[in-house]
Amino acid sequence: MTRTRNLLGGLILAAATVGTWWAWLGWDTGYTVNPETGATSGPYAPWQVAGCVLTLTLLAAVGGWWLSPWLVAPVMTAAFTLTWATHAASVDETGLWAVGAVLVLVGMAAGTTVVSVGARLIRRRRTRKPAS
Repeated sequence: MTRTRNLLGGLILAAATVGTWWAWLGWDTGYTVNPETGATSGPYAPWQVAGCVLTLTLLAAVGGWWLSPWLVAPVMTAAFTLTWATHAASVDETGLWAVGAVLVLVGMAAGTTVVSVGARLIRRRRTRKPAS
């Protein structure tokens, strides 16, 4: 039963993680040039990144509540990093996508581990029976 739960949970979590990237970041590929300064920014607006981070945080918390954090962190990290890097590599002409991919990998690994372990600890405290 646990093996099936982990497999199904991991697949759902991976799909939700990729869906999060697509919903918040995947559709935006345009850069903005400030006409006064000539500075280029993008392709993501701050609100998109914030929404993506908050959604990923929620997924990691729910995942850590129901699944092992040691499943949640690698699944989410791999799913998001591979999705982000595949897209970035296809549109980047400078090769700097690889640096970004490493930063995404480290950030996802750290963030998903902290959030999923935190959720698991909270669940344990809430389900612990009081001493008689």
